[in-house]
Amino acid sequence: MVCLGILVADMVARPVDELPPPGELRLVGEMGLYVGGCAASTAIGLARLGVATGVLGKVGADALGDFLCRSLAAEGLDIGGVRADPATATAATMALVGAGGERAFLHSLGGNGTLRAEEVDLEAGGAAPLLHVGGVGLMPTLDGAPLAGLCARARRLGVTVTLDTAWDPLGRWTQVRQVLAHVDYFLPSLEEAQRILGATEPAELAARARDLGARHVVVKMGGQGCYVLPAGQAQGVRLPPLPVRALDTTGAGDAFCAGFVAGLARGWGILDAARLGNVTGGLAVTRIGAVSGLRSWEQTLEIFKRGVL
Repeated sequence: MVCLGILVADMVARPVDELPPPGELRLVGEMGLYVGGCAASTAIGLARLGVATGVLGKVGADALGDFLCRSLAAEGLDIGGVRADPATATAATMALVGAGGERAFLHSLGGNGTLRAEEVDLEAGGAAPLLHVGGVGLMPTLDGAPLAGLCARARRLGVTVTLDTAWDPLGRWTQVRQVLAHVDYFLPSLEEAQRILGATEPAELAARARDLGARHVVVKMGGQGCYVLPAGQAQGVRLPPLPVRALDTTGAGDAFCAGFVAGLARGWGILDAARLGNVTGGLAVTRIGAVSGLRSWEQTLEIFKRGVL
């Protein structure tokens, strides 16, 4: 399968519950550089779960881009579809993680902000049966109509399309709606779905997404688990989360997507795939960084069967 979308170098600092006044310096317990971005994090999760995965996206021809490419390749990912563009910088995020695990972000769009549909080769490395798009909202030259055309082309090639959103700092939320008619599985967070679809409750959000053409809808709700509305069903199902102590929620939604898509890749039904997503999302928050808490397929499956960490 292939993950298309944002590739980001994450600098994570914790604990940060407030910023120092201008001109002052405060100490934090730890700070580190990690692989981040929806496409990169989900791809790493899939690789660790034993799913052969390629990555499509853009980085800068710089040190952070080298770091991302080396890190992705070290996870066994096919990075032949990653472009290193000397005309741009690599996307980067400063994640400020509070003592309770919640985080705030400062972000530079970098290469993700200039990725265009014509730069995406859907058949790089051979036609993949699954395409996961991660980071919609942070790719201004691809979001909206260009992405809708790309997803439509993927489906004409017989590819199943899953789509995950990111927080859109430019406020262009409703442009996601035009993509949904070309999506098999829509996987937004609750907060992002509320802004995209203009409702509050998961059931109404899922129904609206399906009215716009998405076949299946899974609303990620963090510590509340997820809400699943399968195609052809009038009522959805709430699935509980894996009970864990959250240390850093960075990348939890991407880890959920990795588990969910890994379930699909193994032929699982949507409910079991969503349960697996709850497990991988829960594992992600137990460590610092978007992918540090993810585990092998065998370890994850054992936790899935037990229902506890």
